[in-house]
Amino acid sequence: MPMESMPQAYFVNLGIEIYNLPRTFISVFGISIYWYAVCVALGALSGIVYAYFESKRTGQDHNFYIDLFFPAFITAILGARLYFVIFNWHLYAHNPLSALNMRSGGLAIYGGIVGGTLAAIVYAKVKKYNFWLLADTAAPALLLGQAIGRWGNFFNREAFGSYTDSLFALRYRAADVFFIPQSVYEQIITVNGVDYIQIQPMFLYEFSANMVLFALLMIWKRRKGFDGEVALFYFLGYGIIRTFTENFRTDQILLWNTNIPASQALAIVIILISGIMIVHKRLKLKK
Repeated sequence: MPMESMPQAYFVNLGIEIYNLPRTFISVFGISIYWYAVCVALGALSGIVYAYFESKRTGQDHNFYIDLFFPAFITAILGARLYFVIFNWHLYAHNPLSALNMRSGGLAIYGGIVGGTLAAIVYAKVKKYNFWLLADTAAPALLLGQAIGRWGNFFNREAFGSYTDSLFALRYRAADVFFIPQSVYEQIITVNGVDYIQIQPMFLYEFSANMVLFALLMIWKRRKGFDGEVALFYFLGYGIIRTFTENFRTDQILLWNTNIPASQALAIVIILISGIMIVHKRLKLKK
């Protein structure tokens, strides 16, 4: 059977078949705009819309968040790239300038979180704004953007987990996947002459977990005891999510000369710091 007549992707145990899963959204003057970029842009737009309405609800100047968006978005992208390059320097050591080519792939969400947070800290200091109030408004916006952006991994056929035959098992045509880890390749499945990999859809797991956390933050924001509590619960919650999901990914970024996932190590540190700060501030409120 011709490859073109077979699904490019499908959730085999749910019976959902996808025959057209393009990486490219549109080409303009020979330059391709990828679905990954579209998903990131939609996530960012959703985040700024949330921040706009949340700032109005809480009596803040919504223009402050619109002005903050552009520098924070740029530093987030740079941070995401820098994080990836630092922990994968062996890929660029022979040609350091290739690290500037972001179209070749290589962004790490935790680097983006760090970059965006640093921009917010600097911006709040320059504008003499309450950073923790800013953080409570921006954290759910960031989480919403992360959740939507994860669908970019689906279109790119990346950031997936190991082989599984669970309810949400996802198959990709092997010919459409750039990098197939050996452990996944060993479990390759052939259907009507077409090779497929069958994996855990980590993008779907993290999207779902992020949306659950987003809903919890929507509830908690009306009960917070101090400025910064919503943001700290975001860091704590996402740290827990990332600590769990990192165990299943097949494209982990490792700490140098170890088998320790860098994002998992950072997540654990953030969980501890956030948890301690929440407990400390909550105890102070009771005095």
